[in-house]
Amino acid sequence: MAHLISSTHLLQTARQNGYGVTAFNVHTLEMLQAVVEAAEELQAPLILQTTVGTVKHLGPDYIVAAAAAAAKRSSVPIALHLDHCTDYELIVQCIREGYTSVMIDASLHPFEENVRQTLEVVKVARAAGVNVEAELGKVGGVEDDIVVADEDALLADPDECVRFVELTGVPTLAPAIGTAHGIYKGEPKIAFGKLEEIYRKVSLPLVLHGGSGIPEEQVKRCVSLGMAKMNVATELRIAFSDAIKKVFQANPDENDPRKYMVPAKAAVKELAQAKMRLTDCVGRAKDFI
Repeated sequence: MAHLISSTHLLQTARQNGYGVTAFNVHTLEMLQAVVEAAEELQAPLILQTTVGTVKHLGPDYIVAAAAAAAKRSSVPIALHLDHCTDYELIVQCIREGYTSVMIDASLHPFEENVRQTLEVVKVARAAGVNVEAELGKVGGVEDDIVVADEDALLADPDECVRFVELTGVPTLAPAIGTAHGIYKGEPKIAFGKLEEIYRKVSLPLVLHGGSGIPEEQVKRCVSLGMAKMNVATELRIAFSDAIKKVFQANPDENDPRKYMVPAKAAVKELAQAKMRLTDCVGRAKDFI
């Protein structure tokens, strides 16, 4: 597609057509390459994501350069998203460097403060043609330094979702519906009743956080109820790390990074393609040509 694109149109198109775009948190060049190759082979639109921790670890300029190189080589639409950021200055920096989507996560604050912070980000992002994602309610688990205990994970209120969208003009919304970051201890208890109500009342693309390990039928139901973006992070890291561990178990003295990065990339690519099939975005790149 020659360049990175905003995810706004990607997600609006996905919601209108009843599928989801899979968004992958990547932490290394090899992980980025693996999910891009997966998308290219399946002709699926793609959202690359980085956490705040990864931005600080690698630098936003390096990340944007790698993602932009991938977009230039690819025939599928690719967006680059900053996940779960609470820092306005870092959001602005990432927008300046070339991120095409950002998430302002003010969900730990009271409703009015969440609105205020989201509105600030929407104003600057809109001027740059960048998508904004915000969260309402609290998704449980751990995402970098943001920790929400299970008992504190609050479900989004459908009427508050309507009011939030009206007050902020945010183009993408992540409502807390009972999912969690990380790997589930048991089967997730998704509040489908609440999600159905949000789906009826809010026409925006919705975002499914905590996509690692949600059963297939639940993912498909979420997508059918407006979840146009599904985030996958923990499962991807596990696949990548387990593949590297296997190499060292077989050969503890291995010292050539290429020898363990090749199987790690293959593991990530295989998992990424399975997640793309799950959200039904295979072959959907043609929607954006």
